[in-house]
Amino acid sequence: MVKRAYSPKDIAAKKWVTLPWGEKWSEPFGFPAENASWFISGASAQGKSSFVMQLGKELAKYGPVLYMSYEEGVTQPFQRRMDYLNMNEVQGRFRVIDDEAIEELETRLAKPKSAKFIIVDSFQVGCNNFGWSYSSAVALMKRFSRKCFIFISQEYKSEPMGKPAVSLRYICDMKVRVMGYKAYCLGRSVGSAGTHYVVWKEGILKTSNNL
Repeated sequence: MVKRAYSPKDIAAKKWVTLPWGEKWSEPFGFPAENASWFISGASAQGKSSFVMQLGKELAKYGPVLYMSYEEGVTQPFQRRMDYLNMNEVQGRFRVIDDEAIEELETRLAKPKSAKFIIVDSFQVGCNNFGWSYSSAVALMKRFSRKCFIFISQEYKSEPMGKPAVSLRYICDMKVRVMGYKAYCLGRSVGSAGTHYVVWKEGILKTSNNL
């Protein structure tokens, strides 16, 4: 069957439900669609994990969040971060899983009232240990096109680690890089020019003092 070709009028008429968040988030990231795909990368000890947790907390206002904690698991540092960020405030809307393969996740997401926002942390560990790949990630996003998938990536020499992650970054709507406890939007949907999201103010000051 021949696939549909869209006219400029068709494209102009398309509507998306966007995240209705406040200025703290809209300034650096604009108003992305609720089902936009995210790719978040950053080197170790730059604030990436804290940013992802803060994003998950904010998204929990708009629907259930499922955090696939492949890399860190449910460890003491993970517990401390949840306590520091008062994640108890989104009790019932934020769930964490640390050992579920992609096939099991697919079954879970097919159930009624399943998570609307899925955080995969990290994509590399998911590929190595839980059956993920570039093609399976794309297939999952296509099957559950109304959901939002957020992929967290390790870095090597300031780039996503591994070819699958590099390919995934290209197709995601929101591309975010965390550096020095600041999150910068590099993707197709951007906020105000020159803005960034402050992950940890004290961390920025410490980093600046060490320069």
